[in-house]
Amino acid sequence: MPYIINTAQDQQVMLDSIGLESIEQLFDSIPDTFRLQRPLNIRAAMCELELEQHLSQLADRNDDTSRKICFLGGGSYDHFVPALVDAIASRSEFYTSYTPYQPEVSQGNLQAMFEYQSLICQLTGMDVSNASLYEGGTALLEAVLMAISVTRRPGKVIVLESVHPEYRQVLQTYLGETESELFTLKTPTGALAVDELAAELNDQTACVVVQHPNFFGCLEDVNKIADLAHQHGALLVQVFDPISLGILKRPGDLGVDIAVAEGQSLGTPMLYGGPYLGIMACREQFLRRLPGRIAGQTVDQQGKRCWVLTLQTREQHIRRQKATSNICTNQGLLALRAAIYLATMGPTGMQEVADLCLQKARYACDQVSTGTRFEAAFTHPVFKEFVIRDRENQVASLLAETEQSGILAGIPLGTWYPELTDCFLVTVTEKRSKSQIDTLVQSLAGESSHISAIHA
Repeated sequence: MPYIINTAQDQQVMLDSIGLESIEQLFDSIPDTFRLQRPLNIRAAMCELELEQHLSQLADRNDDTSRKICFLGGGSYDHFVPALVDAIASRSEFYTSYTPYQPEVSQGNLQAMFEYQSLICQLTGMDVSNASLYEGGTALLEAVLMAISVTRRPGKVIVLESVHPEYRQVLQTYLGETESELFTLKTPTGALAVDELAAELNDQTACVVVQHPNFFGCLEDVNKIADLAHQHGALLVQVFDPISLGILKRPGDLGVDIAVAEGQSLGTPMLYGGPYLGIMACREQFLRRLPGRIAGQTVDQQGKRCWVLTLQTREQHIRRQKATSNICTNQGLLALRAAIYLATMGPTGMQEVADLCLQKARYACDQVSTGTRFEAAFTHPVFKEFVIRDRENQVASLLAETEQSGILAGIPLGTWYPELTDCFLVTVTEKRSKSQIDTLVQSLAGESSHISAIHA
């Protein structure tokens, strides 16, 4: 049946079982002043055919990246997702499993977790990975809390201004109610001037947080930042772009202690903002401070290879005061998608995708900056994102006009950075063709009419 309803007789049976005469009596405890004294303002019920047509009309009002050319980024990216990812992740044994954190979780799920962890360690060059967190912002928070626990320094957390502003808001929300001071280090040139970090480090600093490539797309000098942090006994936490590791040095090779990322770019569509995947990996000496689940490989009583949950730091499994997190929702499905994507692409595929992003972003930045109205806001090397300054300071109207012509040209930075109200962030992934980039350039110059994203 497409609809399952309670008949008047069904309702009366339920009311009789709880000793009431009417449904209205269920709401007697709510004072009249707080109750709506009229029927809800909704249209009459529709039949199934009418309802499907109505919902289709509503859905047609949405825009997505299949209809418009997307140059949006800032944490959610329009990367290509191989069909194999959907084919495997949609199998019922994976797709319908819920909260796979119990010891009796199936061997298939445990193996998938173990392989995901192994792939993340290979990708990042770190020693150990957990079996995923919620998304990038809370993964960063977990990393900072972990650094405070490891160093036993609740005093100071230094975060660069070039770290994703919404990630920094998450840190501020949580750390604002603790004894830890969150200090934001300015990056007016788009990346950190390393000498300025030295002046802020002290023996109470728990960690330094850097994003590389950062929110502006610029590359940071992670090696030098790591050296400075370690000289003062602090840890270095890096937020990374998984795709960038196809060509950039891995966090483990840069002296990073804890590496976190938003894993959406690894085989998950943009999905209107979520659900997403929090990646987290660290050095082996911090293993017992790592939040979330860790799947391990062992042998059973017959000597056959099998998998188990080895460390479970959830408060349901250990004493509350020793618990490090309460991660339980099925991010395992998103982790599975990432594992399938990484296994499908392999090192060569990851390198090719990263190189395409790099080359196309470089071309786009050069072309947009050719005229007199636009210029690159920063001079640092970039990966797949870059900041464009509009000398006419008309960013809001400019982006609205390009959207009307079928192009999502970028993200206005004035939302988070008042000093950058004349700037917007442009992202170029491997999916963007040369003709689409040229169309972006023409549209920003006011030379294009309405564009079909599919045709372009």
